[in-house]
Amino acid sequence: MHESPVAIATITPSGNTVVERTTIAMLRDLPGVAPLFSRLPVHGTTDLFPDSYDEAGMGDAARLLSHAKPAAIIWNGSKGGAIGLHHDEALAISLRLGTGIPADTSGLMLRRMMQKHGFRRIGLVTPYTAAYQARLHAGFAAEGWEVAGESMLGMTDNLSYASVPFARIAEQAREVAAGKPDLLLAWCTNYAAAPVAAQIEAETGIPFWDATALGVLAGLEAAGVAERPGAAWGSLMAGI
Repeated sequence: MHESPVAIATITPSGNTVVERTTIAMLRDLPGVAPLFSRLPVHGTTDLFPDSYDEAGMGDAARLLSHAKPAAIIWNGSKGGAIGLHHDEALAISLRLGTGIPADTSGLMLRRMMQKHGFRRIGLVTPYTAAYQARLHAGFAAEGWEVAGESMLGMTDNLSYASVPFARIAEQAREVAAGKPDLLLAWCTNYAAAPVAAQIEAETGIPFWDATALGVLAGLEAAGVAERPGAAWGSLMAGI
């Protein structure tokens, strides 16, 4: 009898085109793991919940995913960095209580990885504006982290973030790497940084983490899957 794969369910913003394709690509060589997806209304330039999460919408998305009996439910979104990771803590608890399924977020995975490696100084790479970047500074400072260098592109439309070419993201990372931060962090899940992580790490010798990849890693851990996508996706996915 064919054994069913372990399913990892992901909630992603509705204007996001990166999370699904990155997750599918990362899990392609893990045949025992199946990705599932649901969407939450987040698009354009306006956020109807600028300082919190859409709890009702999150709950609805999670309940739909729960019908497929996944091993974990993940919010693969970067908003917690700006509004505070205490919101991610509450969200993970709410999703778990509402479905009975382990739940996690990209932001909580970032926190655990920062603690694991003892990192504090972040080289931040994003498509955002200075105003939104300032919110990330405050959110990270609340965690005891310092933005030691940064590159931003001044973009505001959620969908537009996905249009940034790999080469431009790599240029941003190289610029920030010159300041020798503890790590380079691409903090936007609709910003396709994961495919260039291994290349930038090889060039700079600095870990390069991506918000979307952190969400995938959170899903694997929450589902109890020990396998990782491998070093082609950088040190984060090599299990280092």
